[in-house]
Amino acid sequence: MAMNVQADDHTGDPDLNTTINTTPLVDVMLVLLIIFLVTIPVIVKTVPVHLPNARNIATQTKPENIVIAVDRDENIYFNNQPIDSTELKDRFKEALLHAVNAGLPLPEVHIRADKDVRFQAVGRVVLACQLAGVQKVGFLTEPHNDTPQ
Repeated sequence: MAMNVQADDHTGDPDLNTTINTTPLVDVMLVLLIIFLVTIPVIVKTVPVHLPNARNIATQTKPENIVIAVDRDENIYFNNQPIDSTELKDRFKEALLHAVNAGLPLPEVHIRADKDVRFQAVGRVVLACQLAGVQKVGFLTEPHNDTPQ
């Protein structure tokens, strides 16, 4: 009985492919990338807050309200009378004390500031309001005009 053992002659065989086929790897990576890009914004938690709605309510001028004006040169006016910023807190306290003694509602402070004034000047007025114990402080603005000129 004879057996035919093949020799090392592989002339008819194609060469072996020893490289890795990266096409399926790239496909899987692209799918994972898309999944992560879609799911990451859903996973990120934010602090739940209720944001206020913007609205414009016309201010009713009451006689007990205090109107503070701050012009471009940082001059402060208490009910249209010039005043030094150091006297502002005392004037607020006097107005609050007068309202309490007379049984009137506490006055509100309405600040009218020039649009070109530095915020530091307006901040001094707000600080004086806080130190005096004023409960309501508001800012007066011009209504927005959408019509082209």
